[in-house]
Amino acid sequence: MDTPRKVLIVDDERDMLSNCARILRRGGYECLTAETSDQGLALVQTAQPDVVLVDLRMPGKSGIEIVKAVKARHPDIEVVLMTAYATIETAVDAIKQGAFDYLPKPFTADQLQAVIRRTLRQKPLTVDARRLKGESAARRDVGGMVGTSEAMVALRENIRKIAATEATVLITGESGTGKELVARSLHQFSRRSALPFVPVDCAALPESLLESELFGHEKGAFTGASFSRPGLFELAHTGTLFLDEVAELPLPLQAKLLRVLEARQLRRLGARQLISVDVRLIAATNRDLAKAMEAGTFREDLFYRLNVIPIHVPPLRERHGDIPLLALHFLLNTSPGPPAKPRGFTPEAMALLERYGWPGNVRELKNTVERARALVNQERIQPEDLPAAVRHLSGEVADRLPPIHSFKAAKREIVTEFEERSLRELMERSGWNIAQAARASGVHRKTIERKLKRYNLRRDD
Repeated sequence: MDTPRKVLIVDDERDMLSNCARILRRGGYECLTAETSDQGLALVQTAQPDVVLVDLRMPGKSGIEIVKAVKARHPDIEVVLMTAYATIETAVDAIKQGAFDYLPKPFTADQLQAVIRRTLRQKPLTVDARRLKGESAARRDVGGMVGTSEAMVALRENIRKIAATEATVLITGESGTGKELVARSLHQFSRRSALPFVPVDCAALPESLLESELFGHEKGAFTGASFSRPGLFELAHTGTLFLDEVAELPLPLQAKLLRVLEARQLRRLGARQLISVDVRLIAATNRDLAKAMEAGTFREDLFYRLNVIPIHVPPLRERHGDIPLLALHFLLNTSPGPPAKPRGFTPEAMALLERYGWPGNVRELKNTVERARALVNQERIQPEDLPAAVRHLSGEVADRLPPIHSFKAAKREIVTEFEERSLRELMERSGWNIAQAARASGVHRKTIERKLKRYNLRRDD
């Protein structure tokens, strides 16, 4: 059997202590209790609970001070504040100091159980976020690639081995999987790491410019060539040249590239003399080169020259377990300037991220997180903050997936969503006149006022 999760309850009211402990023990938790803040902090040190449930106002140290003390010494222990003095300002202050959640008194047994479940469910993600943030500067051994799946462990191990060689590498994988990151990692851990890394997107350059860009040109080689210019091969001399989307090279240029790889010499456009180049070549493509060779759009001899050591980058859908780490990494480590407002994701939002197929792979996940981070001004990203494509799965896919919530929680969420949407539509039809809305719906005006307050609906929204 699994060891029960440990909850420490700190409150100066004995009845509150015993009631909370009884409710949580009924839910299978191990409960410790403390009547003073000093006793509570001592138990945190000795018992190392998973969650601390603490009253906001007590003699001695306040709940906010306990939050600060716990998070300073034990950042992996989550703290939930409970108080009869529920104000927005206090809740915001508590979250800023590191509290996970805020439980206003009086609360029901179901509400208490729910907040502890939510805290424990989110805790592994919060711990991973802190680990990612703390380790990001020390990730040289893995090239900055986030993930603990078997596929990523194997990929990093391959990179470490291949980087030590001088062999040409062909990286394959779907668009958005991070092929350039793999190429940069190979360069970073090679003997050429202090020398140039020159990336080229073969699909982004017009065919008329590609040869000049790659091999350079002499003055007067073509109209507009008013001066001599070295190509990217020369700029990458002694370093690494990365040809992304190499399958987009036209056939004549493929032949010239093959000659350079075989002879390690090139001739600029309009020049007579050969120039020797010492370049490690890494190429990448998202196309099936076997089919391209069959179709006659890619040279077989060039394929064998490039495919000395192949590396396949797995799509995100095959990297089981990596999505939470990647999402938190993009949320916490890629924001310029001050830290992002959202510090994490609700379990429901994270469940949606894990279920989505991510046809655009890591690039699509990164864009999704950056969009939510830019638009959300709350502590955690909610399901409604995610794009419609992520929120709404097709019926065929959804039928194969486990439910996000229990039946009761799912029912409550659906009813809440229906009630809020219906109320908003009713108020808009009534011109936000509560009396008129009450007459039109047959619902008492005080009920409408209470629901408006509950859902924080206002006309100016």
